[in-house]
Amino acid sequence: FPNFNLMHYNNGFGDEEDYMIQEDEWDRDMLLDPAWEKQQRKTFTAWCNSHLRKAGTQIENIEDDFRNGLKLMLLLEVISGERLPKPDRGKMRFHKIANVNKALDFITSKGVKLVSIGAEEIVDGNIKMTLGMIWTIILRFAIQDISVEETSAKEGLLLWCQRKTAPYRNVNVQNFHVSWKDGLAFCALIHRHRPDLIDYAKLNKDDPMGNLNLAFEIAEKHLDIPKMLDAEDIINTPKPDERAIMTYVSCFYHAFAGAEQAETAANRICKVLGVNQENEKLMEEYERLASELLEWIRRTTPWLENRTAEKNMVEMQRKLEDFRDYRRMHKPPKVQEKCQLEISFNTLQTKLRISNRPAFMPSEGKMVSVTSAWQGLEGAEKGYEEWLLTEIRRLERLDHLAEKFRQKASTHETWANGKELILSQKDYETATLTEVRALLRKHESFESDLAAHQDRVEQIAAIAQELNELDYYDVAAVNQRCQRICDLWDQLGTLTQKRREALERTEKLLETIDQLFLEFAKRSAPFNNWMEGAMEDLQDMFIVHTIDEVQSLISSHEQFKATLPEADGERQAILGIHMEVQKISQSYGIKANLINPYSTITTEELLAKWDRVKKLVPQREGSLQEELARQHASERLRRQFAVQANLIGPWIQTRMEEIGHCSLDVGGTLEDQMTQLKQFEHVIVIYKPNIDKLEGDHQLIQESLVFDNKHTNYTMEHIRVGWELLLTTIARTINEIETQILTRDAKGISQEQMHEFRSSFNHFDRKHGAMDTDDFRACLISMGYDLGEVEFARIMMLVDPSATGMVSFQSFIDFMTRETTDTDTADQVVASFRILAANKPYILVEELRRELPPDQAEYCILRMAPYSGPGGPAGALDYTAFSTALYGESDL
Repeated sequence: FPNFNLMHYNNGFGDEEDYMIQEDEWDRDMLLDPAWEKQQRKTFTAWCNSHLRKAGTQIENIEDDFRNGLKLMLLLEVISGERLPKPDRGKMRFHKIANVNKALDFITSKGVKLVSIGAEEIVDGNIKMTLGMIWTIILRFAIQDISVEETSAKEGLLLWCQRKTAPYRNVNVQNFHVSWKDGLAFCALIHRHRPDLIDYAKLNKDDPMGNLNLAFEIAEKHLDIPKMLDAEDIINTPKPDERAIMTYVSCFYHAFAGAEQAETAANRICKVLGVNQENEKLMEEYERLASELLEWIRRTTPWLENRTAEKNMVEMQRKLEDFRDYRRMHKPPKVQEKCQLEISFNTLQTKLRISNRPAFMPSEGKMVSVTSAWQGLEGAEKGYEEWLLTEIRRLERLDHLAEKFRQKASTHETWANGKELILSQKDYETATLTEVRALLRKHESFESDLAAHQDRVEQIAAIAQELNELDYYDVAAVNQRCQRICDLWDQLGTLTQKRREALERTEKLLETIDQLFLEFAKRSAPFNNWMEGAMEDLQDMFIVHTIDEVQSLISSHEQFKATLPEADGERQAILGIHMEVQKISQSYGIKANLINPYSTITTEELLAKWDRVKKLVPQREGSLQEELARQHASERLRRQFAVQANLIGPWIQTRMEEIGHCSLDVGGTLEDQMTQLKQFEHVIVIYKPNIDKLEGDHQLIQESLVFDNKHTNYTMEHIRVGWELLLTTIARTINEIETQILTRDAKGISQEQMHEFRSSFNHFDRKHGAMDTDDFRACLISMGYDLGEVEFARIMMLVDPSATGMVSFQSFIDFMTRETTDTDTADQVVASFRILAANKPYILVEELRRELPPDQAEYCILRMAPYSGPGGPAGALDYTAFSTALYGESDL
């Protein structure tokens, strides 16, 4: 066996001749070093016996016990698990050679190339050839499958030892000879996997004998690794035999391989469970936020739906102020919460898709409930402010009409006071003819005055009717007062008619009344009535909303002023009649009482009322000018609002277009788009004071009771809706890019692939946000898919499970990432649990707690169903159903 050219071993990992080279340790006569030969004898013998004992036998002398080929064939059957040809049972030399050849042929069939190793050398007991053959078997069946990070078997075993012993002091594994002489490397391997067997901290580097014996004894007693070397052989040899050490170390590797496999399986399970736990926290947080928002909407909507009008202006204005507070302070945070809720929902669904988990379905349909409730909220909100303003206008009109009713009613009641008593007098029964005629003339004057008041009574009744139609809150009192006036008016008419009839019956008995008094009475009554009407008109309340309406009132007032000279002429004429009476009385020495018997109107009264009219004219003019100034101020408010609204409206539209262009741009990286969107978001945030200022201008306009604005097409509601849409759009667009980055990074998609996906989608996106079925098919064909009807139907089920006929960008990205990347699967998790369960179809609680971290072990124990298959002990858990439930293939 000293000649390296005797055999060539190939295990599929490259040229293994390096394993054979003992460098310059071979002597010139190609003889095996005696110390190495001794070590190989002991190690190989122990290794063979560790397998032969499974068949109930062993060897004592390695070169003698394999000479007949029987135990050699048995060894190969045990370590390979395969049956060899039936051995020859004869004891002749040719029988032995035939059996050894069967063994060598089997070795060759396993891909091992034997050079110059013949059955005759083995039958003859050639120790070097026998050791070489056993080493070949060890390489093939004990070491070949050891590969770490695609290295060769020897390098893989060495790398495994280095990794496992790296944390330990005084251990530096660089080879399979001198690195093991002090025994610490063997102890470190044992302690790394079974710290309960060795107290490594108490070991001494200067006690190699103690370290080696401790490791070998523990390995034999607790790990079922037979003692393959003596400590003295290793210590007393300058360079221990590499093959012996490798054989011994490979037994440690195989002893701990199960633990390595279990550790890998446990790590995979921990990773999968960690993703599930994180997703469940996100689901719980979504449920909480959705419930809170839904509760706020349910509390707020009835308030907006309540259209019960208040009875006075103050209460309605308080309602309007409450609504302004709602729009400016209470609703905006909820708009942000709703947007964030949608973003959280999309992010969670993306994470679930990335981790190959089933989509999240909020409990009780919360996503649909929130959307529906929000639509209901905005439906209730729509028109609420308009209703408030309409009610305020109605109450303003009612207050105006009610005050006008009170003034006209008071004026008429003052005039009518006592008239019933006068009309009921029977003074004409004892009067002289002159006095009766005077009474008749006086009554005619009253009738004239009564007729003049007909319009006033009708006006009072019309105002009362309008208050009824507008549902005035104190309409009962108005109707009661109006009814009293109408009843009195009817009674006065009846009494007037009766008195005239009585006077006319006695008219023939009376003399003609002085015509001057009569003329005075006839002319003074209409003039007095005109002055009363003028005073009433000059004091009449008015309500206007535009400059044109004020100008119309001012124009009417100017027309009234133009009639004053003619009225003054009538006044002087009436006073002239009175002066004529005085002149006649003085001229003719009349001593009788000169009080006009035909009229209750005196010249003093006429003069006083005329002075009152002249004072009210400038007062009325001042009131109109004040109203004109107020309307000019309102017009300034309109223009001030319009200037800002005409700037803000287009600004919002421009930002919306910029965001839309950015979301369609595929020229740069997703991070570039995110940077640009963040800049847009910053610009939008710092623009907020302009919206607040416009809200302030809008409030001033409403407080001034200005209800229209011809200078702009933008209302405050338009600006509010546009602003809320802009905030929602920028937040959603940023979330979409974040989702794409998350998908790209989690799925391992390159920037170029993401650009290709986005470019393809944008090219066929004719619906601005989604492709229809035909466009999607064309898109896939352009990307190289050979689509049949069955395959395309399968793909459509993936990207459009609800059969809407449209494919969104997120669905397209999810499909393309599934086509180009791998993810954990339920089968992989089942396989990992099977390793932890030692190949059982169930797993026990103590196994979960031993192999997994405490929190994840408890997570599994709480959610795993009891195992219902055959042969399961009490407390056995079903890990298969649990694993498939993690991926939505069954119910958890």
